[in-house]
Amino acid sequence: MTRPIIALLTDFGTQDHYVGALRGVALSICPDATLVDITHEIPPQDVLTGALELASAFRSFPEQTVFLCVVDPGVGSTRRAIAAAAGGYRFVAPDNGLLTIVLRQHPPTCVVELTDPRFAHSTISRTFEGRDRFAPAAAWLASGTDIRALGRLLTAWTTIDVPAPRIDADELIGEVLHVDRFGNLVTNIDRATFDRFGAGSAIEIAVAGQTVTKVVTTYSDARAGTVIALFGSGDYLEIAVPGGSAKRRLGLSRGAPVIVALC
Repeated sequence: MTRPIIALLTDFGTQDHYVGALRGVALSICPDATLVDITHEIPPQDVLTGALELASAFRSFPEQTVFLCVVDPGVGSTRRAIAAAAGGYRFVAPDNGLLTIVLRQHPPTCVVELTDPRFAHSTISRTFEGRDRFAPAAAWLASGTDIRALGRLLTAWTTIDVPAPRIDADELIGEVLHVDRFGNLVTNIDRATFDRFGAGSAIEIAVAGQTVTKVVTTYSDARAGTVIALFGSGDYLEIAVPGGSAKRRLGLSRGAPVIVALC
């Protein structure tokens, strides 16, 4: 029998006990589970980055994986806690938009609010629902509990605005959505939109006063220290500096415009 997998994504970091507590609760309920850490370095309360990182990672896992996702600036408030089944996976998260991209890519077959007390700790901390509400629910799902048992069915849930690229005459206008630890600037321009706009045409990419005239295949296709454009592993256009950091070189962060123009 295949062991169930619980994949964790949080903004907790690893300095404190928080991640260890999540893992301990999950194993107390589902001792056969394999626990996998996607990341615990989401910037604190940064729901958009959490949504982007989850969307980049989840398809790498086997179907039926349970994703325990906690980036929760509304902890202890009236925001709901939810579980969703989508794309052959299950997700447990606060209802704050953390699942926006995943559920946009794979419309859910079932979304429930976590309301049944049998699948949570008897006392729920107002500051650590990850331990007392989300981790137990994820572990019960991994143990084989039907998602519909966890609470009442929902037909609507919270989403966040994820900026999309737009085409305006001879320009494809995008922006930086994420800066990874290497300083690469990951934009919202996906390969399909880029190809639809400029397939086979000469283009120029303008970013922070720099002009890039072609999209390379890999970082080693250009000299160290030059500003380049390429499609990363998530198939989104990135601005990078081989051997360096595009963030430091260009002084940019999330929201910076990136414009692709036809020559």
